[in-house]
Amino acid sequence: MMQLSKEHFEPISVDLRQSESIKRPSLSFWADVWRRLRMNKVAMVSMIFIITLILCAIFVPMMTNNDYFTTNLAGKNQKPSAEHWFGTDDLGRDIFVRIWHGARISLEVGIFAALIDLIIGVIWGGIAGFYGGKVDEVMMRIADILFAIPYLLVVILLMVVLEPGVTTIIIALTITGWIGMARIVRGQILQLKSQEFVLAARSLGANSSRLIFKHLIPNALGPIIVTLSLTVPNAIFAESFLSFIGLGVAAPIASWGTMSSEGLPAMKYFPWRLMFPAVFISITILAFNLFGDGLRDAVDPRLRK
Repeated sequence: MMQLSKEHFEPISVDLRQSESIKRPSLSFWADVWRRLRMNKVAMVSMIFIITLILCAIFVPMMTNNDYFTTNLAGKNQKPSAEHWFGTDDLGRDIFVRIWHGARISLEVGIFAALIDLIIGVIWGGIAGFYGGKVDEVMMRIADILFAIPYLLVVILLMVVLEPGVTTIIIALTITGWIGMARIVRGQILQLKSQEFVLAARSLGANSSRLIFKHLIPNALGPIIVTLSLTVPNAIFAESFLSFIGLGVAAPIASWGTMSSEGLPAMKYFPWRLMFPAVFISITILAFNLFGDGLRDAVDPRLRK
């Protein structure tokens, strides 16, 4: 074997100042979440679809000349064509226009129900988790009782008292819909309230409300936002289901659920009347769920790379 000597080696100069240099810029928590969310192609495609759906629901009905209330019996049950992209229904109304009006109602129910669930759930779960003891026991037992009530029964009772409509559906969904959010927030607060930053804030004179809303809840925003994103598709499906069985939005107002109900008897001869609202319901719920899954992976600190 060849003998190695000093001539075979070349010393490498070491600059100790480079050991302290930052090779990668530091990122905030939400900047890192956005970076990892962009790496998830499925979640990004879902987010683009959701944004496109919202924009189309806002602007498409404004840009079209077809009134979704106007009937035209001479042009009823027409197939999809250049004039009517999604065809017409049994009263000659353009299905394309009605789809986007239905998207307005579905998104309105989903977003408002999710926001109300967010407000009630965060306050209820934050108070229960922070104070604990008897306060936690009483508040969570009330939540358990409400959770045991089927929302379909709540809807039927509200239909007797109130007029059928979007407002009634939102009220029915939010009576028990906030409980899941409250449980998530309570679990996060129970984990966070024993950490050092809470003790430091308390030592500096922070009262209970400031500890809950300025220190604890902001540190639990990750799971809260994920739960919020997954609440929207549940509300959209609930509205479509209630409208489909006749307990939601009443005709002639366009809703994906009412359009599916009207198209079901004609499925054999005019399948496009059922196909388009059913496809939009399915794709919208799938997009929200996939985006929620991607957001959950992005905010999970255990999956950081």
